[in-house]
Formats: sequence, C-alpha cells, structure tokens
Amino acid sequence: MITPALPISHERREAPASADESITAWALAARGGDPAAVDHFVRALHRDVIRYVAYLCADPQAVDDLAQDTFLRALGSLHRFEGRSSARTWLLTIARRAVADSLRNTAVRPRPADLPDWELAVELAQPRGLPGFDDGVALLELLASLPDERREAFVLTQLLGLPYAEAAELSDCPVGTVRSRVARARATLMALLADAEQPARAASPALAAA
Repeated sequence: MITPALPISHERREAPASADESITAWALAARGGDPAAVDHFVRALHRDVIRYVAYLCADPQAVDDLAQDTFLRALGSLHRFEGRSSARTWLLTIARRAVADSLRNTAVRPRPADLPDWELAVELAQPRGLPGFDDGVALLELLASLPDERREAFVLTQLLGLPYAEAAELSDCPVGTVRSRVARARATLMALLADAEQPARAASPALAAA
C-alpha cells in the first residue's frame, strides 16, 4: 500500500557542510591542474547532476548527455571558479543553463519519446528510500505535474539537500520565495499521493473477500 509521506524538510538533508567544503576544495585543486582532484570532483557531484537534470529536462533520454555537457562546461570554466560559492551550487547553476539550452533546442526540434527508454530513465532517476515512492508511484511522474519553479525548488532542497539560501541563489529569487514554492510543492505531492492511495484502499475489501 502506498504511504502518503514525503521527505522531512530540513535546511540540509544529504551533504554536511564539511562534504561541500571538500568538494569545493577539489574544484579549486582541479582548477590548478590536479587530475586526481578532477576525478574526486566529478565523482562527488555526478549523482546530484544526474538527478537535477532528470527532474528539470523535458526529455529523459537526454539526461546522460546533459550531465556530460554540464561537466564539460564546468571543467572548461574551472579557471573562473574562485570558491565564493560552494562548488555544488556553482555546478548546478551550470546544469541549469545546460537544461535551459536543451529546452530551447528541443522546442525547435522536438524529439519523439521512446516509452521503454522513458521508463528506464524514470527508474534510474528515482531516489530510493522515500516513503510512498518505493511502493509503485514514480516520483518523476508526480514532480512533472508541478509548475517548473516549484519542482525545481523541491528538487534542490528536498532531494539534493541544498540549503534554502543556496537554492535561492541558484534560482535567482529570495529565500522566502523558495520556502513558499517548496511548501506548495509538498502540499500538491501529498494530495497526489493521497489520490494514488485511494484505488489501493478501495481494492483491499475485494481482495480480502476473494
């Protein structure tokens, strides 16, 4: 049975400050030409970039290409990174631009969706261990029903674990706006989960009678 529960909101959920400091240090070392630092930097943020672009882009088949494009842009711009913001926020800003460029291109030359690839992309992008989502509800499909700005705010703070201040910086809006978008997104997702649970509840008496 689907449990209508969502991740508990925290200012920081996944990566502690020390982890972000290490990632930023790797980015600065990579800027200086350290190949090991480049490897650490890419490995540390690859999953975040994959998840972020998967939830933002209109074409799940393009997720891997967008992630690769993000890192290519970032590595080509490392000489301009000075560590004034965390490397995570800096990289996700680049990912956001990559997705925006992709959306502009696909608006001109739309790509037909291939259903098996779509299902695989949903499965690969869906985070594990979130109550209500491992019981048959695809988080990606639920998030797709949200307005773009609310979806992005939810993904950044609740799934990628960015502080609200960093999410606001990345989205170029006030912190209060991010909080409002997250709250509205959570309310919508809770309602969708509750609706999804109704068929399971309705079927339970029939299954018991059988």
